[in-house]
Amino acid sequence: MTRHDGGGPGVPHARRSIRLHPRPDIRDRARHHALLSALLAVTVGLSAAIYAGVDAGDGGRRHDDVLAASRTGPHSAAAASTGVWVGSWAAAPTGREPLTETDGTAGRTVRNVVHTSVAGTSARITLSNLYGTGPLTVSAATLAVAADDDGPAADPATLRRLTFGGRPSITIPAGGQAVSDAAPLAVPGDTDVLVSLHTPYSAGPVTFHHRARQTSYVADGEHTGDVSGAPYTGQITSWRYVTALDVLNDGADGTVVALGDSITDGSTSTPGADRRWPDVLSDRIHAALAAGGDAPRYGVVNAGISGNRVLAGGGGRPAANASALDRFERDVLGRPNVRAVVIDLGVNDILRSRTTADPDAVLDGLRALVRRAHAHGVKAVGTTLLPFRGFRGYTDAREDVRQEINAAIRSGSVYDTVVDVDRAMHDPYDPRRLRSEYDSGDHLHPSDRGYRKMAELIEWEQLRGAGRADS
Repeated sequence: MTRHDGGGPGVPHARRSIRLHPRPDIRDRARHHALLSALLAVTVGLSAAIYAGVDAGDGGRRHDDVLAASRTGPHSAAAASTGVWVGSWAAAPTGREPLTETDGTAGRTVRNVVHTSVAGTSARITLSNLYGTGPLTVSAATLAVAADDDGPAADPATLRRLTFGGRPSITIPAGGQAVSDAAPLAVPGDTDVLVSLHTPYSAGPVTFHHRARQTSYVADGEHTGDVSGAPYTGQITSWRYVTALDVLNDGADGTVVALGDSITDGSTSTPGADRRWPDVLSDRIHAALAAGGDAPRYGVVNAGISGNRVLAGGGGRPAANASALDRFERDVLGRPNVRAVVIDLGVNDILRSRTTADPDAVLDGLRALVRRAHAHGVKAVGTTLLPFRGFRGYTDAREDVRQEINAAIRSGSVYDTVVDVDRAMHDPYDPRRLRSEYDSGDHLHPSDRGYRKMAELIEWEQLRGAGRADS
């Protein structure tokens, strides 16, 4: 395999030397104008392809034109340096991975499989050692487009070695994080990307996102540059260390962040199928733009954590499963060019309270999140809370709290705009329950069809514009 260092391929563009004579005749001028027009058309066409990352014919699993830009070899034009950074994928760190306290991932390579929402011409990653007790050394890191939709094999021509401040390795102190340099790579939208990290020493507990609903892979030794996937004999269902994949995109308007609990995290959705509601929202945006629609050109990132609450976090320092109030700056405002946040939180504050939860306290917490969003020009979109009769812990008193919170949300006194998932998805004969077709079977979490319904309820205008001014 050929290693591509430095200026790897990006979006190809034509370079043509044009010799201008002092007095070009009319035919020369016509040829020059035709050439310039053709170049402009190519540039516009590539810009549209880079954003969409899909076409109407293949459903968006892989955009062949964009992927081909990564296969043109090391002597092609470098990736475009213009545009804005947007989030294409993200996962909030949830805590310390069990059974990694002593050895961490020493001497192994983890190949995280992440799914992009928006395409770009360059990419960078964020690594977190939030829950480590010692410095995390990453001796090598690579980025590549997956060779297929199910497995650790990489498309050989897309493999890029990542650097950090120009160096191939980095040491991240306990509690810290690091962002890689931009790697020139045409990243398609709506496709799997492989983030491979070799860690020679233990940093103590591994910082991870627990319920990925996605299989990633582990190999003994240093195999970040492997493209076959053969050494990756171990499998995990979490994401280790990596918390974001951003892309440079010259057609995007920004990033929308989905902030929530297990319902946003995609609990009970089909593993490996990318059917969480934020995934479906991203698919809707791609499909609308491919059809010439007026969808906002947003990258969609998922900041859901199973079990998450507005007001309280878990144990430890730093806290595992940090509350929404404690993690809002990191997981929402820390994403690039955030334009909107969709908040679906409050159910766990009700279900996990030892006594009857105080609805006013939960609402005050939600309003505090909205004020923080507004302070940064971010629009706050909120959902009502889905019903959960039949789920363990259900009581009529807890249902009353849910109804009170939903009434306040519907009144417009909490968010800039409301997506009423409760009204659209509850059983019309028993509003305390989910409709059967939207119920995964545990009576709290939606089915794949239910997650799709949630995403379909969001209107494009709800994601546009700035948040209203706070009094």
